[in-house]
Amino acid sequence: MTRRDALRTLGGAAAAGFPHIAKPQVKRPNVLFVMTDDQRWDAMSCAGNRILRTPNMDRLAEGGVRFSEAFVTNSLCSPSRGTILTGLYSHTHGVTTNENGSHYFRVGTVNFPMLLQEAGYYTALVGKWHIASEPAGFDHWLILPGQGVYVDPVMISKGSRMQFRGHVEDVIGDQALETLKSRPKDRPFCLLYQFKAPHRTWIPARRFEKIYDSITIPEPPTFDVDLSGRPAAVRNSDMQIRDMIDFQNRGVPASLPPKERKRRNFQLFLKNYYRTLLGVDENLGRVLDYLDKEGLAENTLVIYTGDNGFFLGEYGMFDKRLMYEPSIRVPMLARYPAAIRAGQVDREHMVLNNDIHYTILDYCGVKRPAALPVHGESWRPILDGRQTPWRDSWLYEYFEYPGYHCAGKHRGVRTRRWKFIHYIQEPQEYELFDLQNDPQERRNLYSDPAHRQQADEMRRELERWRDRTGDDRSADGTSTLPCVSPKS
Repeated sequence: MTRRDALRTLGGAAAAGFPHIAKPQVKRPNVLFVMTDDQRWDAMSCAGNRILRTPNMDRLAEGGVRFSEAFVTNSLCSPSRGTILTGLYSHTHGVTTNENGSHYFRVGTVNFPMLLQEAGYYTALVGKWHIASEPAGFDHWLILPGQGVYVDPVMISKGSRMQFRGHVEDVIGDQALETLKSRPKDRPFCLLYQFKAPHRTWIPARRFEKIYDSITIPEPPTFDVDLSGRPAAVRNSDMQIRDMIDFQNRGVPASLPPKERKRRNFQLFLKNYYRTLLGVDENLGRVLDYLDKEGLAENTLVIYTGDNGFFLGEYGMFDKRLMYEPSIRVPMLARYPAAIRAGQVDREHMVLNNDIHYTILDYCGVKRPAALPVHGESWRPILDGRQTPWRDSWLYEYFEYPGYHCAGKHRGVRTRRWKFIHYIQEPQEYELFDLQNDPQERRNLYSDPAHRQQADEMRRELERWRDRTGDDRSADGTSTLPCVSPKS
């Protein structure tokens, strides 16, 4: 089914008296979906961060729910963004990498803005898009080209390029507010408000440049863990903080001994990572203030997340991609005063980026075409306090190789206690972690005879997930070419 056919089906069914809007609610909610790039789960003060202060992220958490067990099913920007939009695993929607031709949606892919637009919503997108396919399903869109830049960004709207002055997060904030102010007032709205930060190269707004200068940020416990016993896909990845070149002209010359270079890079990298998030939080607050001022907050569903996690020194690393906890865990906040009880912290349910699509449609009373596969769940039943079956495992996948940072292809499955990883890229290798007794993932139990039965069960669970989601191995192809990662 093509996208056009799917939407024609929607319209035809509605005309025939079977609308794709569920029982009418008294008032359909507006939707504000907010996303950052590379923000990990604990990079906000409401999640316990003792250095970074994020009063507006905290404001959302206090007014709704914070999921502490939130994950992405592919820790890479474009694939994760595709999954959020479609509710599908990346092997199904087609955006499996950030580049190399496999970063386009498959023909006929349907996203939640398309369905909301068909149901009468005004739909808009402002900020970072970072998918090769042109935005579809939006009445208005204004996006950064590719990664965009932090200072004086160019933005694109339906083929027209516009030059802006200022820091990118302030520009995105200005344009989001302008979009809300100029929207048609007789229709509910859905705005995707998507920031560049805290993606590399971590250039903060000038007003934040000196914050944290007087402190030394503690290094994580696994900062100096030896990786020599890890699978080749991990050992050969280009993600070591000691090798970063970002700060060679800012106090970390290449001539320094590796341990000192690593220590200094870590301080500069993490401080600037946090500084860029200060700009995100401030601009989040500007839009939340607008909702309050205009009397829109009560009936607006706000979801806040990041497109993937990030290593902040664990195992000496930065970046993401690997199926280790710092890389796959993300912030996940939801506020909807009309329907979601305030002040919740959900530590019980494993929620995924796949779920966002279904949750938004559920609260908006909009159904998906029945012919589309289903790879996620709506959070509405659990937020309503209903007893409902919930996932006890989920599938992870990563397919970009060769590519930036040279992390090998892999799949895995995670439960609340166990994690199993199969590295597809030759040489094929495996990891098994007991997250209950080893939350920092220091000890691979895969070859431990005492855990042979558990490893076999997790391998079977991985295959069950692949069968359920129609994973046909089309992205498995391995390469014998050496992977040379660009250094910037």
